[in-house]
Amino acid sequence: MGKTIRLTAAQALVRYLGAQMNEAGEPFIAGVWAIFGHGNVAGLGEALHGVKDSLPTYRGHNEQTMAHCAIAYAKQMCRTRAMAVTSSIGPGATNMVTAAALAHVNRLPVLIIPGDVFATRGPDPVLQQIESFGDGTVSANDCFKPVSRYFDRISRPEHLLTALPRAFRTMTDPADCGPATLAFCQDVQAEAYDYPESFFEPRVWYQRRIRPDEGELARAVAAIKVAKRPVIVAGGGVHYSGATDALQSFVETHNIPIVETQAGKSALAWDHPLNLGPVGVTGGEPANAICAEADLVLAVGTRLQDFTTGSWGLFSNPEREMVCLNTAAYDTEKHGAMPLQSDAQVGLQELGASLAGYRAGAVADTLKSDWYGKVDKLTNAPSDGNALPTDMQVVGAVQRISNDNTVVMCAAGTMPGELHKLWKAPRPGAYHMEYGFSCMGYEIAGAMGIKMAQPDRDVICFTGDGTYMMANSEMASAAMMGISFTVVITDNRGFGCINRLQMGTGGAEFNNLLDHAVHETPSAIDFAAHAAAMGATSVKVASIAELEGALAKRNDIKGPYVVVIDTDPYPSTEYGGTWWEVAVPEVSTRPAVNEKRAAYEVAIKERNTK
Repeated sequence: MGKTIRLTAAQALVRYLGAQMNEAGEPFIAGVWAIFGHGNVAGLGEALHGVKDSLPTYRGHNEQTMAHCAIAYAKQMCRTRAMAVTSSIGPGATNMVTAAALAHVNRLPVLIIPGDVFATRGPDPVLQQIESFGDGTVSANDCFKPVSRYFDRISRPEHLLTALPRAFRTMTDPADCGPATLAFCQDVQAEAYDYPESFFEPRVWYQRRIRPDEGELARAVAAIKVAKRPVIVAGGGVHYSGATDALQSFVETHNIPIVETQAGKSALAWDHPLNLGPVGVTGGEPANAICAEADLVLAVGTRLQDFTTGSWGLFSNPEREMVCLNTAAYDTEKHGAMPLQSDAQVGLQELGASLAGYRAGAVADTLKSDWYGKVDKLTNAPSDGNALPTDMQVVGAVQRISNDNTVVMCAAGTMPGELHKLWKAPRPGAYHMEYGFSCMGYEIAGAMGIKMAQPDRDVICFTGDGTYMMANSEMASAAMMGISFTVVITDNRGFGCINRLQMGTGGAEFNNLLDHAVHETPSAIDFAAHAAAMGATSVKVASIAELEGALAKRNDIKGPYVVVIDTDPYPSTEYGGTWWEVAVPEVSTRPAVNEKRAAYEVAIKERNTK
């Protein structure tokens, strides 16, 4: 046996983290977010203190949002680096379950290290322990199992010797990427063991680039070659693979237009002639029109969620074929698609080589110009100074003050739909949307994570008043750490997006806007004052002109900068979009609901007969 070193299990874990590198020679784990409690302060807390100069520890204010920050960091870094997050046992751990689900859905790496019960069970039940009457092995951390790509419980120090490499394999494997959870028994954290010194030698984790199977590639090529109206659906996997240049070369060589999902937006610059823009429920008319007519759909790096597919009613050509190019086999065969399991970059390159000489027909020249002729009017500043601004006008104001270095981000509510339709992303990485889980509360923490990943970028976060109220505590972290980004709070006094959906399905306005919720005193939250109380520089503006003026000052401000503007909760971009399956009650006393139910049944029948 080789040389050994005696360390506590917690010390061994953090030493291992510091020795794992990416292909660029950078530490794969860029830092650790931590809120300490009795389940991790004595073990992991002491171990992290010992390496604080080489592996920084950041203090969050909420376990869920500090994990959101870590996930946003990994997303903006296109999965080339990640962060770890640790909490105590109990509520600190379960607070992170939502964030784990977000990372799982979006295929993003994060290492989650919650404290756990005593392995010895000596003090059973320990403070905050969940007791299962029928299973003595269950703890609160079992909640992580369905939302982790890899889960392990460290109940002996030597478990790390196998668990840590498996966790890193998961986080760095494009086909299986997602959260890895190591539930760390609190007594084991402090227990010593003689670890092999070789375990801590630096290791480089290379990005595996899966090449297409010859048979799958040949079948995909044959299908594309006979297509007259093909289209490419570009998803987040294009970014994670670093395949934006390969995609541009492919579409230009073969004259195949692309459309972009929320995660895929900015794969090509918005004004590239073959980029027909956003697709699906929050998509534009050019993309949705061409998808409805397409006889071949090449889905690249997308999991084809319902917003992308219009709940599978969008691709309506009865003759169409679908080819799914994806690293994950699970995603390649959805709805009977022709599978092409491959890394996006390599897959596009090999497809291109096999399609030599093939070019699709011309795309109608007026599709994009007609679309922008409609929607650009919506983003212009209002001429009526008395009306509340719309969300579209807010998007326009931010667009006018943005530049090629700007990253806009969002996650839930009204703005994801408006930004997907309206935002003109100038280059890859300029658009950061968490719409896989559409998690309210991701925004502020996510903006901080983006800025930590790319400190030189101009980060602008869109958030509504509803999502701001759900999770704003990391504003204080950003202020304390001097992390600069801009937050635009559109205050429509409630959940405006869901209120419109409620009305759109025949329901009465109920419990979404604050005026329609049970109350004695009308809500009058001063968001600018609240943000200022946490250390942000903040201002409330009364018009689109004032908004632009306030945003023009953002580069002169250190730390988070918050601009609040009241908006109208009812208007949205009426153009574009497609059907989305939302179940409408079969029985109701409301005529409006019955009308919507009848329309829903017709739409279901049409979808199922295509």
